Amino acid sequence: MSQARIVPAVLPMQSRPLVLAEAVSIPRALWLMVAGMILALVGGTWDFAWHMSIGRDTMWVPPHVMVQVGGILVGIAAAYVILATTLAGSAPARDASVQVLGLRGPGGAFIALWGSIAIFASEPFDNWWHNAYGLDVKMINPPHSLLFLGSLAAKVGAMAWIASAMSHSTDTLRDRLRWLFLFVGSLGLIQFAKLIVAATLTENMHTAACYLAVAVFIPSILVATGWAAVHKWGCTIAAAIYTAIGLGSEWLLPLFPAQPKLGPVYHNVTHLIPIGFPLLLIVPAFVADLLLQKLEQRSFWVKAVCVGPAFLLSFLAVQWPFANFLMSPASRNWVFGTAYFAYGDPAGFLYDPYKFAVAEKTPGAFLLTMTIAFVASIVTTRFGLAWGNWMRRVRR
Repeated sequence: MSQARIVPAVLPMQSRPLVLAEAVSIPRALWLMVAGMILALVGGTWDFAWHMSIGRDTMWVPPHVMVQVGGILVGIAAAYVILATTLAGSAPARDASVQVLGLRGPGGAFIALWGSIAIFASEPFDNWWHNAYGLDVKMINPPHSLLFLGSLAAKVGAMAWIASAMSHSTDTLRDRLRWLFLFVGSLGLIQFAKLIVAATLTENMHTAACYLAVAVFIPSILVATGWAAVHKWGCTIAAAIYTAIGLGSEWLLPLFPAQPKLGPVYHNVTHLIPIGFPLLLIVPAFVADLLLQKLEQRSFWVKAVCVGPAFLLSFLAVQWPFANFLMSPASRNWVFGTAYFAYGDPAGFLYDPYKFAVAEKTPGAFLLTMTIAFVASIVTTRFGLAWGNWMRRVRR
């Protein structure tokens, strides 16, 4: 009798530490996937600088290899968790999964796996494209678009996987996953900011087209990340990570030597050229967080109508005067980097780089474009809320 009483009392005590150990651990495959994304981010940023400093000389330049290795790591992580879940029998991981073509795994892993395949396929496609149409013809072309979509799918898949893990985790693990989720979301923000880099160059910051580009591409990923993370300062944190990474690349890349290998050469480049000073997105992100907190109980459309225009207006309020500073001699230093020019940029030869461009010929055209930008900010914010709400409800 005494032994029968002791055994039930001891077994639960022995099993509790095992349960807790599983509850506070992030899957290693997820860490591998995030590591692949970081590697691809470094490679992509390096690739931008390589094109501006050296030129695209071969397919196997180090930045391209780094992006491909990053994509492969994402694919390995996704394939591993899919195979492990498929072969798990009746394990809880299998029961909390989706089935695709007879395979089982987290829904996000399948999305990320497709993204990895697209990233890998984009490189030979890009090489063929350049051989057929010339080097550096356009930044936006089919192979680059495939790379962008693949990279975006990898991030969306990782965020969906993290969101599903958050829904089944303890408070301790949920907090760690939330920070990882915000980090991956900030990588998506960096990707969208690079997509509109031409429209948001300093000389374009006094055009309505610049703010239209921001309104179309930025609120969706930023609001989706902040809303899905269920963190009161989610948008601000994602924007802060974007800013920190942007400043890091701005300050570190010029420390590495580089020399042009293609022509024409307008500037005697001796080091890697960074993309440029990051946009001041942290201010509108903070405004978005404040409004999302105050409007938490209101409908998504009310949130979108309030947050979208407020986001764009606050961004306009800080970026417009900051552009004046970036055009001044005071910004032509290593901190702000406005004295850096790509080797093939005819700045100072064919145009004045410290003069604002004019995209809208009349005040009426400017006001019309800005009106479209405010409407677009509402639509993209609403899309971001829907996207974020979907990730909040992901369970598999």
